[in-house]
Amino acid sequence: MTTVSTTGLSDRSTAGPTTDDSTETASSPRPGSRRSLDPAPAASLAQLVRIELRKAVDTRAGRWLLIVLCGVVVLACGALAIWGGEGERTVTSYLGLSVLPMAILLPVLGIMSATQEWSQRTGLTTFTLEPRRGRVVTAKVVAAALLGLIVIGVAFATSTLLALATGGELDFGAISVPGVILMLTIFVLQGVAFGLALLNTPLAIVGALVLPTVWTILASAFPTVAKVAVWLDLNQVTGPLVDGKMNGADWAHLATGVGFWVVLPLAIGTWRVLTREVK
Repeated sequence: MTTVSTTGLSDRSTAGPTTDDSTETASSPRPGSRRSLDPAPAASLAQLVRIELRKAVDTRAGRWLLIVLCGVVVLACGALAIWGGEGERTVTSYLGLSVLPMAILLPVLGIMSATQEWSQRTGLTTFTLEPRRGRVVTAKVVAAALLGLIVIGVAFATSTLLALATGGELDFGAISVPGVILMLTIFVLQGVAFGLALLNTPLAIVGALVLPTVWTILASAFPTVAKVAVWLDLNQVTGPLVDGKMNGADWAHLATGVGFWVVLPLAIGTWRVLTREVK
């Protein structure tokens, strides 16, 4: 008769419970599992704006542009404080003098903010981290406007301090502060619009600075063009903003000019960014 050994059965019955690999996997996901590959939460618009602000000052060109902008404002106001006449050392004179270089350089600030991904070839990184390109465009517009407001704030602070230091008047009655802010913000947004429309920094700078100047020259030379310039010359339609003497017709002229020089290229540029292949 054959005897069946029960040693193995007794050893198995007295051993502790076995460990199930599937239980460990369910309780603590391993690297490479589906749960560990869940996408990160999307960045908010405020975070995208902060990123664009940081990108604007991270590059050497952007940093020096801001330094030059603020430096030119301070130098222009300082020159008026030193060599200006007694009646010229007023806050309106300082501010009016600082508006001239800002109107020229602020569009460049907007252009550089809009063309970073294409001039520095960082578009693949940007649009991989944030595939919704419309949000990136919105963040660029907001960031450029904020940078412009910072430069405008430096101009107002410099004008006020120099007027106090030189004994000048602090009356802003001859100039409209909201009008100046709105005018310079329009110029910043014009730069953003041209940068997005052309996606090339040198070409956008030439277009934003030369085309309005050529338009002004043609309007002064030809009466027929002058009739149209009342509606489409950006320098002309923003002039009443500085004086604070806007009426109904002036607002209509301003809306038409901004629509032609800002809204139209901004719409074209947004469409190009949304549809262009990133390499």
